[in-house]
Amino acid sequence: MKLVGFFNRDGGTFRTTDMLAYEKRAEAAFRDAGHDFDAIVFSGNEIIPAMERAAKRDDIDGIVAGGGDGTISAAASIAWKNGIALGVVPAGTMNLFARSLRVPLDIWQALDVLASGEIDNVDIASANGRPFIHQFSAGLHARMVRYRNAYSYRSRLGKIRASTKAALGVIFNPPEFEVEFEAAGMRERRRVSAISVSNNPFGENALLYADNLTSGELGFYTANPLKPLGVARLAVDMLRGKVRENADVMVMHPAEVHLHFPKLRRKANCVMDGELLPLERDVSIRLHPGELKVLVKQGLAAQVDEDERREPAA
Repeated sequence: MKLVGFFNRDGGTFRTTDMLAYEKRAEAAFRDAGHDFDAIVFSGNEIIPAMERAAKRDDIDGIVAGGGDGTISAAASIAWKNGIALGVVPAGTMNLFARSLRVPLDIWQALDVLASGEIDNVDIASANGRPFIHQFSAGLHARMVRYRNAYSYRSRLGKIRASTKAALGVIFNPPEFEVEFEAAGMRERRRVSAISVSNNPFGENALLYADNLTSGELGFYTANPLKPLGVARLAVDMLRGKVRENADVMVMHPAEVHLHFPKLRRKANCVMDGELLPLERDVSIRLHPGELKVLVKQGLAAQVDEDERREPAA
């Protein structure tokens, strides 16, 4: 294939990597595997426009993006809109999409796996037309991200520390708001402290990422109004990978979710793939089954039985 690699030098692991050596290693790995491949290193504010320009070229089969979850989310959006393949090099803090795709978290090993890999088709979701690969959320998560962004940090460890402080702040000051939702033929109005809609249901893991990106379903989660002790219990269940067992959490697996916030505050926020954004009064969330082309480990798609891949997770 004709591929172009885009590596964000400001993303996590890349900040402490010899990027000239990495660029040369990437080109060698892909070219040795028979691809026409060029690698380019960009700063964080340059990489998205560069990927958008490349994706519009007629001679490009795909892009390989390296960086944090924000860079990967933007790359997935670009690849999906242009019908090209995406290879993911996990250089961020969480690397959630890479974990779902079972790409090695070592940035050097990931090159060899992707270069010798194959194309698979996975699901991608959108909220009011804006694509996301991990989740849309409002309430607890949005407040935590807003608190975290108020702290300054310049490293992965610093981000983890800021996230811990923000989580403690949310435990002692949880939000509560009204939402009307329509999903799977059910329509209801309720008060909640959190809403999350994920691209495929979360697996049983502490980081809350999907084990399977081909189920053809969203994960729809709401949490009842919570006091500090309830938020702490929810946090413990999240760390245990047992969110479904929490009595305050409702779980559904629809293909579409429509949300309406009747008493939306002017400065209310949501989070999409880690990015804090203004929350709209009405949000329509859809899954787009099998519409994103991704590079995965050779033989990985065949390892998962087709009935299991497409069987509803509910």
